[in-house]
Amino acid sequence: MGATNMPEDNKSSLNRALGLTASVLLVAGLMIGSGVFKKIAPMAKHLGSESYILWAWILAGVITMFGAFTYAGLATTTARTGGIYEYLKQAFGDFIAFLFGWSFFTITGSGAIAALAFIFSESVNTLVHFPNPLDSWKDVSMAGGTITPFASSGIKFFAIIVIGLLTLINYRGVKQGGILNNIVTAAKILGILLLIVAGLFYAAGPAPQVVTGAATPAQSGGTMIAVFLSAMLSALWAYDGWANITFIAGEIKNPQRNLPLAIIGGVGIAMFLYVMLNYCFMRVLNMQQLAAIGDNEIAAAKAAGVMMGNTGSIIIAVLIMACTFGAANACILVYPRLYYRMAQETRFFKSASAVHRIYRTPHIALVYSGVWSCILVISGTFDLLTNLVVLASYFFFGLTAWGLIKMKRSGVVKTRVIGYPFTPVIIMLFSLSLIINNIISDPKQSFICFLLVLSGVPFYLYFKRKALANGPVEEEQESLS
Repeated sequence: MGATNMPEDNKSSLNRALGLTASVLLVAGLMIGSGVFKKIAPMAKHLGSESYILWAWILAGVITMFGAFTYAGLATTTARTGGIYEYLKQAFGDFIAFLFGWSFFTITGSGAIAALAFIFSESVNTLVHFPNPLDSWKDVSMAGGTITPFASSGIKFFAIIVIGLLTLINYRGVKQGGILNNIVTAAKILGILLLIVAGLFYAAGPAPQVVTGAATPAQSGGTMIAVFLSAMLSALWAYDGWANITFIAGEIKNPQRNLPLAIIGGVGIAMFLYVMLNYCFMRVLNMQQLAAIGDNEIAAAKAAGVMMGNTGSIIIAVLIMACTFGAANACILVYPRLYYRMAQETRFFKSASAVHRIYRTPHIALVYSGVWSCILVISGTFDLLTNLVVLASYFFFGLTAWGLIKMKRSGVVKTRVIGYPFTPVIIMLFSLSLIINNIISDPKQSFICFLLVLSGVPFYLYFKRKALANGPVEEEQESLS
């Protein structure tokens, strides 16, 4: 398109087009991806007990809901786009806020988009096999074998096409992206409910069992907390994403009211579905069967296969396609708003602060996000990326909870926060325990995570120096209408 058809205007405001229902479904859409269908297998290996697994899902949901209460209180402090970035900036200043935003662009957000698009493409590949045009180079690797750019080239090419298509849809308007999210999220919630109903009506499953030799909390003595926290990591990955709705506060109608309700409502929907679905998995498969599921297999497909044969496996493949496609769309809709907000404050590449005059979207920020996500797809480092997401997220999650306490004591947060001060304190303690446990159990992964977060330091100094050289920047005033 020429310049005439796509004019830009940095001073245009984003369009407040998302109501409460769309916002609730967006939270649910951000959360419900592939995790709930796969994570019960590693949890069965770690815990070996049906009751412990259900408690892990419930407690992970409770922690997430406590987080929802915390962010609901923080959401009343600003109606601006940026969400968590804005909260951290108010509580701790520009530097900590920038580290959050930079790590989100380089790892957490873009990595999640890449992984979701890749998993969606893998699911499509099970039904319609993709050719691999670069298969002769599949063994070429970089960074000590970590990066394999030419492996599974057909799946990667399709994943890149999906990212491009969803970026284009969201480029043309937040309303279009929101409508697509509503349709896909409603479909996947319906699909999960049908799977739950099938599980509940399935013939009574075996009595609760404990896997022989499994490191259950009851058997592991002094390592009980470590084992349970390790298992909860699986559940927390499935719950991850709910807080990122705050990035799009500038496009939600009446955000001071609707954003807190959307967070609590979306988390509540996901928690109910997750607990019930895992309960149904354990009615169909016993602990030995669940623990025996391989890393590249899907527990939900195994359970559906037992209930409905090959038809069930196909249904699960389609359901995972819907879930990952919907989650990828929700991420692409939401995440660039953070980079847009950072660019407004000269804490990111200046062009990302542009708002399309016709579509009223941060279109350049969408392009940045799409391009980097595609690069991560090519890299193929999905396992490492998904492992880092939870650790990095909970580092800043704990900081944000501390920020709520600071802002509540200073009077910045004036509204009542459900469960305060207990909920933010619990979040801080839990986040600290999770990080310490990961440092002890996997120091290499922890080192990589914090090294990537701290890689933002030179970029912070660069953007700060550039901002000082260019003088004060006139900031967009986002309309609340």
